[in-house]
Amino acid sequence: MFDPPKRLATEIFTRIPDRFHVRDRSSEWARTQLHGAPAPVFLEGPSFDRAGNLWVVDIPWGRIFRIDPKGEVELAAEYDGEPNGLKFHPDGRAFIADYRRGIMVLDPRTGHVEPYLERVRLERFKGCNDLFFASNGDLYFTDQGQTGLHDPSGRLFRLTASGQLQLVLQGIPSPNGLVMNLDETAIYLAVTRDNAIWRVPLMGDGTATKVGAYIRMSGGGGPDGIALDSSGGLAVCQVGFGAVWLFSPRGEPLYRIDSPEGLYTTNCAYGGSDGRTLYMLESRTGCVFTARVPVAGQPMYSHAAG
Repeated sequence: MFDPPKRLATEIFTRIPDRFHVRDRSSEWARTQLHGAPAPVFLEGPSFDRAGNLWVVDIPWGRIFRIDPKGEVELAAEYDGEPNGLKFHPDGRAFIADYRRGIMVLDPRTGHVEPYLERVRLERFKGCNDLFFASNGDLYFTDQGQTGLHDPSGRLFRLTASGQLQLVLQGIPSPNGLVMNLDETAIYLAVTRDNAIWRVPLMGDGTATKVGAYIRMSGGGGPDGIALDSSGGLAVCQVGFGAVWLFSPRGEPLYRIDSPEGLYTTNCAYGGSDGRTLYMLESRTGCVFTARVPVAGQPMYSHAAG
């Protein structure tokens, strides 16, 4: 259907140091999600602040790490939760999609984490996964839980800047990473168990219409985190496949980036002085690797000073 994507070279930027690896405790999240396999660390949620620091979350141990531009790793926060995604608000706070507790908020200066939105109409979420800020301050987030083709009940929510919670889309078999297109008229949604990226056009009131499959993938566990570039193309992390794919604005696969170690390529973020370095996570090894890409990432409204 398409020409084989060109392969891009990678470099290892940093790893979570051994001193932060947890080996003397068990985690309910790891027992379920990883079928009991050891989880000394499991990274997700990469997001840059305006100072150029890369922030990542560690799901099973409720930790948030700050990585400076030289690759030095610091434990910035630790709390009783399962942080799955992280994005910065313009006021400097970091918002967290917590799998167990809903939407949390972090003060990057103090490391204090507190609940922001724990329930919808008095009911707990299934398991929040990732989040994205629109330019008007609206927060979109996915509620994934254990959904899949056997139980397509995952949801996509919008929390408006004024505080109103709205269900945008339901009936999703494992909603995961998300971004808006360049003019913010649609959401690209990674639907992991469907092994696809859905395109979710938005009505003027924020509700979904004419939802369809935008990119179909094969193998691995499915798409996880995604990022938008300045041309409108997508970087798609395929967990279980050990690769990140770069697609054109038309959905054509252009480039392939293979992980230097491990298959859990879960998430990515554009960074660097010119926005043309893609930072990618191999979650289980705690490795952060990079590749130089042809098109710069889309500057994010959510990048705020930490």
